Amino acid sequence: MRWLTLYARSRRAPASLAAVLISAVAVGALARIGDGGPMDPRLSTLALAAGATALSAGLGGQDLALDRTAAIHWLPRRAAHVLLCGVLIGAVLLAVQMPIGGSAVASSTSSSSAAFVVRNSAGLMGLVAIGAAWCGGPYAWIPPFAWLAVSFVVPSTTDGVTQVLTWMLLPPGTTAGTWTALVLAVVGTTVYAVGGPRR
Repeated sequence: MRWLTLYARSRRAPASLAAVLISAVAVGALARIGDGGPMDPRLSTLALAAGATALSAGLGGQDLALDRTAAIHWLPRRAAHVLLCGVLIGAVLLAVQMPIGGSAVASSTSSSSAAFVVRNSAGLMGLVAIGAAWCGGPYAWIPPFAWLAVSFVVPSTTDGVTQVLTWMLLPPGTTAGTWTALVLAVVGTTVYAVGGPRR
């Protein structure tokens, strides 16, 4: 268990977790301003992107050469790191936006929101992992930030390219959104697990 504590410290886990919690709570507070209806998908996506960006700092260690020469199997640990980060940002946001009450409408909103959050958490952490493998740990935030910025400014249409570009904002269950997130999650996790962060 000692190695896990040392690993978490070397990956700046306490500061990253604080940033994830703050962004989720801020979005939860913003969502309750006004009519108190379902959360705006842009706010949820922004919170997830902020969480993924905060956790991206941990995808590279303090000394990459030391990481690469350590006598442990890095591939499963790297894959577990990415998957755990995706679960964490999604779980924190879902806990913050949990609807109060047991009505059928609240239950339906909760299940739709959960599908949206799971999809976006997976896709965003895949983008962060691609960023770590491509740009290095300190710059792993660039791909999700750039994609989020594009998705906010591209007008919403039904053609395939636009749906891929705006996958983060599409309703849950949209084929293009689901497949884009899945491909990003699988490719990102695989590339990062096999190669690690760029030097």
